[in-house]
Amino acid sequence: MPTGPQIILLLKILVLCVTVLLFASLIALLLRQPRLHGHINTAFFVLTMLTVVGFEVMLQLIDVSASFDENSRRALYTHLWFSIPSALLLPAMIVSGKMRRKRLHLALAAVFSALWAGTVITGMRLPH
Repeated sequence: MPTGPQIILLLKILVLCVTVLLFASLIALLLRQPRLHGHINTAFFVLTMLTVVGFEVMLQLIDVSASFDENSRRALYTHLWFSIPSALLLPAMIVSGKMRRKRLHLALAAVFSALWAGTVITGMRLPH
């Protein structure tokens, strides 16, 4: 059974991996490849949701915050203030993209980008 710090390290690695996919998706847009953008975003969505579900399952089995001091716990809670809303926004992003609701998709993308930046920045600061 992995320890709390091992789970946090794995989460950091996974967040960095899907962030690479996110940048690849943006590059596809710059190259005027909207279908590739959609395919990459679908992969991003699936992998991110699997990470969220897997992380939640592990949290039910292992108390990650038990291995943290008070400052580390606060850092984890701050991270969750970004990561949870960004994960909740992802289904709306996928649906708006699939339905080609461009204005809605772009508005959601702006909010998601800010939340994802917060997710990455606060996630990388978590102790492991």
